[in-house]
Parts: sequence; structure tokens; C-alpha cells
Amino acid sequence: MKIKMIVEKTRTGYSAYADKFPVYTAGADLDELKSNIVDALNLNFEEEGKIVREEDIRIVPDLPQFFEFYKVINAKALSERIGMNQSLLAQYIKGNKKSSLAQKKRILKGVQKVGRELAEVSFFI
Repeated sequence: MKIKMIVEKTRTGYSAYADKFPVYTAGADLDELKSNIVDALNLNFEEEGKIVREEDIRIVPDLPQFFEFYKVINAKALSERIGMNQSLLAQYIKGNKKSSLAQKKRILKGVQKVGRELAEVSFFI
């Protein structure tokens, strides 16, 4: 079972919280954050004797953080592909405006479509 951890950028680094457990932590960078997540989850499950490893964690960035992680994705080109106003997507990415669930699904669907297309690419060699 993968434990879903929501990751957000903060002024001092990153914070994360578990989707279904009372676990919260932070780190100055992503490596430190992952280590702290493992430690925090193991503390939470200590009485049950359950051991959590890094591979048991599923890191889920919020929308602005997704574009920070994957800078290779061009927001302007994505907005054109999904038929969304570029400035609106930019506001979501910068955190100036909160997207609705429907908008998040629309963006995610577009990103996943691009991912599938990239996974099927081959070059003539």
C-alpha cells in the first residue's frame, strides 16, 4: 500500500502531510523531506509494528508545486492544448488563484495525455 503524501512549497523549503493519517513534516529540500516523511510515518505506526520505507510513499505535489517539479512542462503550451486561458493557468501555478476540482481534473487530464504521448515516442535510429 502506498501512503499518499501531499507536498507543498514553503518559504523555508517543503512541507508534507498524509492524506489519511495524522502525519505532518517538513524539510529544507526534497531529500530531507522524504527522509522526514519516512521518520514521521514510522513514528505514527510504531505501536502497530509497521515499518514504512521510502518506496511505500507516494509524493503528490499540489498544482503549483507540480510545475516547479516538472519545469520541462511548458505551461503556455499546455494551456493551449487543453483550451485554457494561459493567464488563468499561470495564476493557478503561482498560487494567486485556487483552481476548482473540475479545473484540476482538466489540467491533470492534459498532463496525463502529454505523458502518454511522450511514453509512446520513438526515434528513427
